[in-house]
Amino acid sequence: MKIADVLTRKAIAEVVTIASTATVRDLLGVLAEHGIGACVVSSDTAEVAGIVSERDVVRRLHENDALLAAEVSSIMTAEVETCAPEATIDEILGTMTQRRIRHMPVVSADGALVGIVSIGDLVKHRIDQLAFERDQLEAYVHQT
Repeated sequence: MKIADVLTRKAIAEVVTIASTATVRDLLGVLAEHGIGACVVSSDTAEVAGIVSERDVVRRLHENDALLAAEVSSIMTAEVETCAPEATIDEILGTMTQRRIRHMPVVSADGALVGIVSIGDLVKHRIDQLAFERDQLEAYVHQT
């Protein structure tokens, strides 16, 4: 199975982005409004400039009480691990586990942002696939 398969089955296909100049307070509002854990940082919603998550906020908030007024660029991860829609689910699960990341933007060959997958999306897709295979095997066994 490919990442493109996961993207087509996601309930919300929209990729939520935020400008690097937005404040961390703005970021928290966007995350809460959309019920998401991470946001792609982009000035034009097509190119990935970074990624920022709830964890980025939490890990830095104890160091700086004024963090909420700071720009997203001050806490974002600028070197973003991305994947292609053609990548396999197992490959990306391995990368996410090894790198300890929970969200990965999906970028087309021309560099355009086409989606984002979370480790939860991939695990859900894998569980659904295993359940389907189990059901098929049960049907086959009961057929004979």
